Amino acid sequence: MSSKSRTREVKDSIRKRIWRLLEERGVARFPRPVYGRIPNFEGAEKAAYRLASLEEWKRARIIKVNPDSPQKWVRLLALKQGKLVVMATPRLREGFILLDPGKIPPAMYEKAATIRGAFQLGRKIGIEELKRLGGIDFIVSGSVAVDMQGHRIGKGEGYAEIEYAIMRELGLVTDSTPIATTVHDLQVLSEPIPRDPYDLTVDYIVTPTRIIKVESREERPKGILWELLSCEKFREIPLLRELAERKGVKKPC
Repeated sequence: MSSKSRTREVKDSIRKRIWRLLEERGVARFPRPVYGRIPNFEGAEKAAYRLASLEEWKRARIIKVNPDSPQKWVRLLALKQGKLVVMATPRLREGFILLDPGKIPPAMYEKAATIRGAFQLGRKIGIEELKRLGGIDFIVSGSVAVDMQGHRIGKGEGYAEIEYAIMRELGLVTDSTPIATTVHDLQVLSEPIPRDPYDLTVDYIVTPTRIIKVESREERPKGILWELLSCEKFREIPLLRELAERKGVKKPC
């Protein structure tokens, strides 16, 4: 078995174990079952409030947050605190959505923090408007599992990594841009998670009960690893095709 296949096998095994564990322990929340998802969990709102205690969060003006259910509370807190929220559309098919709390009635913030509400109350933005933002100050990514070294795994489709790589290509983030994940304590592993070259690493692991600061995380990818990008992803994500055309990158798809 190749090293790549072994890594994939280990990651899949961890995902199945964590999904099963959350269901068995009764901490999984709607939408259920959590299999195949970034799992929603009991205490997700507590994790969001704990996240908001970080100095990097307090200083941040623009937050990039994943669209999954457990991070609804993160998106809501950001809006309540007057921060601009950049959210990827599911599977990046429609790019990114900008949620501007100054243009959304406060009574609608909770709706705007949901995926459906974001489409109704936010605004889709393309590459040029993303670049005009000037930079992302803080990133929050959902996870299925994360280890103490800051290695995380998602659902296995790689969208969090592609979202980050696009931001990096546009100069909106750097290796020092803080990244956090909010998870249940059961999703934090003591054993290491194997890492692929394109995988994200996080600076903070935030649970309903604690904040774990990763002391010596590894570097993140400096952009899109075009040679590792599947033709399927290239075909299904318009932003990737637009970036490739701008950069003169040719994909054999």
